[in-house]
Amino acid sequence: MKRFIPHIAIIAAMLIWSVSGIAVKYALAVLPPFTLIVMRFVPAVLLMFIVGMVRRNHSLFGLQRLQWRDVPLFLVAGFCQPFLYYMLETYTYDALNSPTIAETLLSTSPLISPIFAAILLRERVTKYNILGILISTAGVFALTLAGSRSFAIGNHWGILLAFAAVSSAVIDSIMMRKAPARYTSLSFVFYTQLVSLFFFIPVWFWREGPQAIYNLQLTIDKSQFYIALGCVGYLSIFASVTAFILFCFALRKIGVTQANAFNNIRPAFTAFWMLLFFGEHMPLVKWMAMGLIILGLFVCQKQEKVADY
Repeated sequence: MKRFIPHIAIIAAMLIWSVSGIAVKYALAVLPPFTLIVMRFVPAVLLMFIVGMVRRNHSLFGLQRLQWRDVPLFLVAGFCQPFLYYMLETYTYDALNSPTIAETLLSTSPLISPIFAAILLRERVTKYNILGILISTAGVFALTLAGSRSFAIGNHWGILLAFAAVSSAVIDSIMMRKAPARYTSLSFVFYTQLVSLFFFIPVWFWREGPQAIYNLQLTIDKSQFYIALGCVGYLSIFASVTAFILFCFALRKIGVTQANAFNNIRPAFTAFWMLLFFGEHMPLVKWMAMGLIILGLFVCQKQEKVADY
């Protein structure tokens, strides 16, 4: 049972992240994008600092002092994700006509991660990893594209932006794997998100600034604002802290390729939440697509037998 703990942790992370898109949608109806990001990550960083200092000696939630020789690693990780990924993701949705196509392209990290893991980490990629990723990715495409009628791409730069976003997320996961074992999962997430804030805050001042918050008081009613705050609270505590720590813990145990393969299950979870809470129609092809995703994950986690000589 103990060997399944990382898989349980990463499934929990995907469940949390699968609701994030819904929460972001409601929050963006009220808050400007960079204001939302800053309001999301400032409390997350403060929460991790408090928990990390209180549970300093805990193997998962302790906060270790950052050593100077590790600063470049955290600078790269924090710049790649959340900062660069969120920026590229935003412009991807803006450049592509179809949100469905954008979502599909942004779900391709499992296809890219084995290449990065093999080159940068010398991580062994098995035939089961490749086969499982291909099966699961086929399910993602079927799930997100089923029922779509408009396939106009729009600005073709959007495709490059999408793959750049995915690559930045994979590089962040590589940094998680390369981080020294002395840093707990909370420490890694805390330092990367702290670095990201140093990039986000100047952009926020440039694009929106404190004036954006003042303008909100003049243009929206309190009920809308409270709903947005609830969404920000979810994104901050669960999506930015809990899910990232669970993902970091699992990735360190099972590797970059297998961990990123679970990203394919996020659209399936999102579709389930939309069915459960919003009554969104789920045709048979989408149920079959979800089955493909789950099958692919099982295949991806299968271990090759080592022959005895």
